[in-house]
Order: sequence, then structure tokens, then C-alpha cells
Amino acid sequence: MAALTVHQRFRRRFSIWLLAAVLLGTPALSSAQDKTDDASPNTGDASPNTDDASPNTGDASPKTGDASPAIDPVEAYVQARIAFHNETEVYWQSIGEKRGVRIAKRRNGEPVVLGDYVLEQPPVYSGPPRPPGYVPRPSLKRSPASFPTVPEFLAAAERRYNFVPDRPKSEAEFQQAYAKVATQAGLTREQTVRIYAFETGGNGEYDAQAGRTSNKNAKPISTAIGYNQLLAANSVNLLAGHGDKFLAALNSAAAGLTETDRDAMNRKIEVLQKMIAVSRSVPYSWNAHGKLASTDGGKGIHAATLDRDIGPLLQTQKLLDSVVYAKERGLPGPLAAVELELMNFTGDVNGFDMVTMPQELRDKVPTSNLFRRGGYEVNPLARRTGTVAALFQSIDGKMDRASQLPGARALAGAFSDPSSSQ
Repeated sequence: MAALTVHQRFRRRFSIWLLAAVLLGTPALSSAQDKTDDASPNTGDASPNTDDASPNTGDASPKTGDASPAIDPVEAYVQARIAFHNETEVYWQSIGEKRGVRIAKRRNGEPVVLGDYVLEQPPVYSGPPRPPGYVPRPSLKRSPASFPTVPEFLAAAERRYNFVPDRPKSEAEFQQAYAKVATQAGLTREQTVRIYAFETGGNGEYDAQAGRTSNKNAKPISTAIGYNQLLAANSVNLLAGHGDKFLAALNSAAAGLTETDRDAMNRKIEVLQKMIAVSRSVPYSWNAHGKLASTDGGKGIHAATLDRDIGPLLQTQKLLDSVVYAKERGLPGPLAAVELELMNFTGDVNGFDMVTMPQELRDKVPTSNLFRRGGYEVNPLARRTGTVAALFQSIDGKMDRASQLPGARALAGAFSDPSSSQ
């Protein structure tokens, strides 16, 4: 592993100091409290101040005749958590370094081998449990993530663009439109139906949001919406990259409409032009698109996934981008549904890494190699499966089961309808 830079060592020391402050419940310096998200460096002593710990764990001083001092349970717990924190930081730094090596090798046409992956699973805490009644300082804990809901996306679209999506009259209408666009793009029924089955559980609706596919009153777990579960950042990214293509599709559709319907389509085209302009007002990068997606302009763009004309274009293009990515890098033959879903699920770079991984490596490589730390830690499937081979098997198995459910069967039927190929 490459030596740490001075800045990296500085950041790590501060993160350890801050962890100690959080675990002990001691009041941290105001500057540290202001910068907990930045993990800014601080070279102060990371040892805990047990006088400030709550609750009082009793006198930890040695009794006469003791061979060694008694260990304060809070101090033992804090030191164990610090050690675990440090081990975890080193592990995920190694994951990032190995990923960089693989990217460079592929760019140079060199083969990727087993040694280019971290072969250990992420560290698991095995130290003493939290002492009874002991609670870390609440003010230093991060608040749980909160995500906007479909009604909020719709409200943003109306505020920012004076736009109300032209929603389908039925699920079948959206399925017909999606099947038509996907077929024209060259996606197969197997790919689209099996990905829909995995992403929505086999019965999801076109406006289903992650965490709310079975209960629309539940708390959303991300901004992902629809048959392929597009994130708000995906919607911004797709408009920025393919907006002109979408405009051409709507203009072509408008030509065959009656005057009244054509006028309505032309108004929709004007709105889409405004959305494209907003999506292109920031640099073409995932980080920039993610930031824009959190604004009214970005939220309003995401509402377009619910439109019966724009939504199928966005959902299809997300999958098509992965197909093109794989083809441009020399992958022979079409992608199987599970392979395309891995690219949809983890992103093109990581998905392509798994798709091109030799079979004999897949049961040896931990899934952590193919995720960012934050994504891995909130992804139960990645943690549960453990290896790339098991992840393939789990996704394929869920596709098999969910494809038999009514929603997936109805979508498959839409591909068989003659109107879907016109």
C-alpha cells in the first residue's frame, strides 16, 4: 500500500480524536464541532477523559494487592472503537487504491488479476460492547438522511418550470410507451423486464420511489423513481448528456398528432428545453449533477420521469448508456439481464469490472471492491452476499422470482403488443 501523505495522516489523527470525543461524550472544541463533516485534522491527544464520561462507571483505581490496575469499561470501549475506526479507514483506502490500479490497467490494455483486488472482507467490530447506560454525545451524531418525495418533486416542477407531468391514465399505458422506446433503442424484453423485476420487486408502478414500492406512505430511502429506479442525479445527468436526442423524439412524436395534442406537446418541448438548459448550467460531472439535483431546478427535472412521454426516454437511456459503455470497451455480444443490472445497480465502471471479471475470480473477490464505502455500508445485498459470485447469483435469483409476479408479466406482455414496436 502506498505511504500516506502528510494531509492523509493529519486527517486520520483528527478523525480518531473526534471519534474519541463522540464516544466519551466530552465537549469537543467549537472548531471541531463546526467541522465534523470535513474530518479536519487535529493532532490533539486521542485518549479519553473518563472524568467526563457518563454514566459514572465507578472507581477504576487499583486496589491494594492487585497485580494490575482495573480497566475502566468506558475507556476500554473507546479504545476498541478507535482501533476499529483506524482499521476500517485503512481498509477502504486500500479499496480505493486497488480500484485506481484496475482502472489504469484497463486504460493501458493490461490484464486485471486477482492481486488487483482487496481479498479480505471489511473489518467487523469485535471489541467490548458499549457499557450499560453509556451514550455518546448526541450533538456530534449525524442526522439520518432525508429524501424528497414524489409530491415534492412535482411541486418543484410546478414552481420552477410551471410544469405538471402528463401522467399516464393507467400503468398499462406507461408500460406500452416504455416497451416501445426500449424496443426502438435495441433493448430486449428479457433485459428490461428482469431489471424491472429486480428494481421494483416485480409489481412496482412507474412512479414507485425507493422504499415506497409497496407502501407509498413509507419513508423513502433514496430519490430513485420508476422501473429502473433513476436517482434525481441520473435525471439531471441524462438531460445534460442526451437532451437534444429527447427533444428530437418529442418533435417527431408531435408531427403525427392532432392540432390540439400537438400544441400540448409543443408546450412540453418548451419546458424540456428549459430543463436541459438548467442541467447544462453546471459542469458535466456526477458531483455537480448531484448538487443540482438537490435544488428546486433539479427536483423539478426529476419530476419529468413521471411524464408518459419523457419518462420512458429517461428510463431507457439509463440502460442504453450502460450497453454503449460496455460495447465501447470491447465487450463481445449483448449483455445478459443480470450483467446490465449490475451496471445499473453499481454504476458503469464498477459494473463493468464485475461483468468482465473471470469466473474463477468471482468467488474470491469481496463485493466491497465494487462499491464506495458509503454505498456499501447502506447496501444490505452487497454486505450479505459477500463475494461477486454470490452477488450475481442473488440478483439473478431475485429476477427469476420477481419476473413471475403480475407487474413483470404485464410489462412482458407490453413488449408482445404490436403497438410497442411501431
